[in-house]
Amino acid sequence: MKALILVDIQNDFLPGGALAVPDGDAIIPVVNRLQAVFPLVVATQDWHPANHGSFAANHPGKSVFTQIDLNGLPQTLWPVHCVQGTRGAELAPGLQRERIAKIFPKGTDAAIDSYSGLFDNGQRKSTGLGEWLKGQGVTEVFVCGLATDYCVKFTALDAARLGFKTHFFEDASRGVNLQPDDVKKAIAEMRRAGIGIDQSKDLLNPAAKL
Repeated sequence: MKALILVDIQNDFLPGGALAVPDGDAIIPVVNRLQAVFPLVVATQDWHPANHGSFAANHPGKSVFTQIDLNGLPQTLWPVHCVQGTRGAELAPGLQRERIAKIFPKGTDAAIDSYSGLFDNGQRKSTGLGEWLKGQGVTEVFVCGLATDYCVKFTALDAARLGFKTHFFEDASRGVNLQPDDVKKAIAEMRRAGIGIDQSKDLLNPAAKL
């Protein structure tokens, strides 16, 4: 079975949010159309405690986007975002929910960040998503959402590593691009890992078959 994984399509990553991804809201109509052609749709949700170690505000004297060591791992410091129970952490209001079978929270441990929807950044703990997908008989996944160069990329890489045939929808994702070529490099990294780089029209074409 094939599954669509929607990564972190949340208010704080949309224009006007605490960690806005440029043009992030443009993916929502595309994602909604894609949902209709998949037998199974799941979503991930950044769900941070307020004291999360990835927030620059929790490191006095440190600025956003600087690098630190967080419990033995390199960590980019981010603005406070997607705090549990806040509006910023909610899924985008325009995102259709009816077909989303399950939502997997991530980044819930203050001591370690979790870009991937499958594991934390140290690969220490699973979110349960990979096990759940396998339990549903899923063998192939299509990943899209926010942001291409962070959470989408790491979700796709982990899915491929777990043995899923993995695809990335380029036009149903947007990137942060802290450095000008970050998105380009992320796509190249996914391609090297054997991940298919697709466009939504490849599946939304009436002649296409899942």
